[in-house]
Amino acid sequence: MSTAAWSPVSLAVVSAGVGHPRPTRLLADWVAEAVCRSLAAGGARAEVEVLELHRLTADLVQYSAQGRASLDLREAIAAVVAADGLVVATPVLTASPSEVLDSFLAALGDRLLSGVPVLLALNSGSRRQPPNLAQVIRSCLTDVHADPVPTVVVACPADWRATAHGDAVRLRACIDQAAAELAAAMRSHRQ
Repeated sequence: MSTAAWSPVSLAVVSAGVGHPRPTRLLADWVAEAVCRSLAAGGARAEVEVLELHRLTADLVQYSAQGRASLDLREAIAAVVAADGLVVATPVLTASPSEVLDSFLAALGDRLLSGVPVLLALNSGSRRQPPNLAQVIRSCLTDVHADPVPTVVVACPADWRATAHGDAVRLRACIDQAAAELAAAMRSHRQ
C-alpha cells in the first residue's frame, strides 16, 4: 500500500517519570522514534503526542479527591483514548509503576482503552528485578482492557551506563523488537 493511501496513525506516548534529568522520558522518546520508524517501513506516518504525567499531578489528586477532571486531564485522557497505539514509559520502584501512572490509569476508567495496543517501557532503578515485574505492571494495563504487546522494554542502570559510552546494543535491540510489535498491532487495530 502506498504512503499516500494511508492516513496518519496516532501514537500517544505517556511518560510517568519524575525528577531531573528524566531518563524515563528519554526512554519514551527512543521507543516512540523506533515505533515511528517501524510504521514508516510499513508505509504509515505517525502523529505523536507526548504526555508528561508529572505535569498532571495536581489534576490527578483533584480528580481522586473530588471526581472532577480538569481541562488538562480531560485533554490528556482524550488524546490517549483517540490513539491508534500507546507507549507507556514508567519508572519502577518496588515492582510497581509510578503513583502518577496508577492515578492516570484510574482516571481513564474501565474499558476506555479496550483493544488499544500498548508498548510498556520500564525504567528500572535496579539491576535485578523480581521475575514477575513485567506481569505486575502489564496487569495494570489489562485492567483497563488495553492490549499490551509481548515484548516489554526494561532499561536498567547498566543500560544507561552503556548508553553513555555509545554501546546500548541490548536496549536498542529490545526497543526495536517491541516497536515492530506495536507497529504491527497498530496496523491490525486500525483495520
